[in-house]
Amino acid sequence: MRLLIVGLCLSAISMMAAEVPRPSPEYVFTLQGGKQDLLSKYKGKVVVLEFLFTTCPHCQKSATLLSKLQTEYGMKGLQVLGVAINPDPDLAGFTRQYATTFPVGAGTRDSAYSFLQQSVMAANFYVPQMVFIDKKGVIRAQYNGTDPFLGDQQETNMRNMINQLLAEPGAKAAPAKTSPAKPKPAKRVAS
Repeated sequence: MRLLIVGLCLSAISMMAAEVPRPSPEYVFTLQGGKQDLLSKYKGKVVVLEFLFTTCPHCQKSATLLSKLQTEYGMKGLQVLGVAINPDPDLAGFTRQYATTFPVGAGTRDSAYSFLQQSVMAANFYVPQMVFIDKKGVIRAQYNGTDPFLGDQQETNMRNMINQLLAEPGAKAAPAKTSPAKPKPAKRVAS
């Protein structure tokens, strides 16, 4: 009986874990001023998406680091995005105080849960939630705020992940559209 209970618990835990790698679903968030932004418009770049609370010290620390990385790697193809999911986030105050060099918008907690493949019943939803998306639009890794990846070696870990993803080939370009070839006139053969 104990073995059955342990098995069911392990099965439930594994069902709560997000599938990685997986294609990134579309994600819509609202920037300051009310304009909506789409995650899909950044396909072809390496994207680091941080779901955060503007009042969370760990999120603030990560945002400061991500601003530094955006400045350093932006011209190489990195795009950092921040999405505040706390109620009534002070986006202007957050971006000003932490001098973010990347877009920070607002989203709902439910949309973040869905994007991250987390159950709204999950008791272990800690921010920041960090998602790494490759140039092809595939989620390659995601970490919650308690993961060792975001611990003491956070900067080293992030640099390693960003460098790895930047070194990979980009999204395949769509084949160029060409007009159909015109048939060549038949050569006349003298008889």
